[in-house]
Amino acid sequence: MTAQPDGLAMTPVIDWPDLPAAQQPVWPDPEALARVQAQLSLQPPLVFAGESDNLRAELARVAAGEAFVLMGGDCAETFEANTADSIRARLKTLLQMSVVLTYGAGMPVVKIGRMAGQYFKPRSKPTEARTGVELPSYFGDGVNAIDFNPQARRPDPSRLLAAYNASSAALNLVRAFTQGGYADLRQVHAWNQDFVRDSPAGQRYEAMAANIDRALTFMHACGANPEEFRRVDFYAGHEALVLDYEKPLVRIDSRTGLPYSVSGHFLWVGERTRDPHGAHVDFAARIHNPIGVKLGPGTTPEAAAELVEQLDPANTPGRLTLITRMGADKVRDSLPPIIEKVRASGRQVVWVCDPMHGNTRTAASGHKTRLFDDIEDEVTGFFEVHRELGSHPGGIHIELTGDDVTECVGGTDGPQEDQLGTRYETACDPRLNREQSLELAFDVAEMLQ
Repeated sequence: MTAQPDGLAMTPVIDWPDLPAAQQPVWPDPEALARVQAQLSLQPPLVFAGESDNLRAELARVAAGEAFVLMGGDCAETFEANTADSIRARLKTLLQMSVVLTYGAGMPVVKIGRMAGQYFKPRSKPTEARTGVELPSYFGDGVNAIDFNPQARRPDPSRLLAAYNASSAALNLVRAFTQGGYADLRQVHAWNQDFVRDSPAGQRYEAMAANIDRALTFMHACGANPEEFRRVDFYAGHEALVLDYEKPLVRIDSRTGLPYSVSGHFLWVGERTRDPHGAHVDFAARIHNPIGVKLGPGTTPEAAAELVEQLDPANTPGRLTLITRMGADKVRDSLPPIIEKVRASGRQVVWVCDPMHGNTRTAASGHKTRLFDDIEDEVTGFFEVHRELGSHPGGIHIELTGDDVTECVGGTDGPQEDQLGTRYETACDPRLNREQSLELAFDVAEMLQ
């Protein structure tokens, strides 16, 4: 993720149509919102158009079956957790997973962090009731606070600026890590010097890292020391949910005269907001970043084809990623007709599996959780379907953390259901911890072989 001096107009010039927009906060002070939006429209870009173009080129390789994409990060970022330690832990997890996938499958891995912008969350209900008190739901730190009281839950537009500033700080740190030596392949052992090291997945990783060390030593002895071994290209992505944040952060690229979102390299439209006649799909269609759209089990082949036509009318390689979130029990039945319909349209899209959102359940303790076996089974089904149809299973989209949390159940040495309360720290949905994430990466690497 290298900053490039693109020429970007500092004010957007798009006349956005008045279309229905789901999952939007109800701001109690429209004048305060307008002031914040005006400030956002003058802020420097968080990312550059040229970086997004580079990502689109890399995703084109994924669409062609020549690479694999790893998307991962927090379910809902919080201002409190936007610290150097937290960012480094998430980045370290993604770097470890990408090394496992690259080494195990012999295939380049495109790395997209679900970070530096994931401060907004869709909710099943606009309000939440507790003991007779009803307040606005928590829509992420970019809108309101998680504490259940009237002041905390009041949507506050100043939080949009706070989300921008937090994203800026996170991106600066990620750039420093990925370009300044932390991502050097010779650091593969150093990434494993904590609680994961002695776990089954950590021991398996350590054995692989030793093999990588030997290969690097051999290459260095032969005089080869490529720059690609010392740094990585790492991109930032998030769901384009709250349009009052996203629209002011669209800029016109002076090289091409085209609009780009500068809030992130990769933006996606969620399952709850993919109305083909709604504002979110219209927004995604107008920007020239690589984009994605989530497809749940209720998606018909015709609906998928319509979205593809709207979002990628020129059939640009790497432009559109379809992120399927079917559930382990539905993926083998729901996914094939969608793939066949999209392929019949002649479109070359990137296919990514989100095995998290279709596999959420409530434990006896009341904790929202996911079973590692269900997550693994949906990925397996995703691969099986693509193999049967002759298409490329292009990537995975995972909610994870670099910490030793107990939010998802299972894995070789993961927490059991009665341990969920030990370290249940998510602001919204349950995440894989680092050990579970590594185990899943090894499983996926074997599927790619």
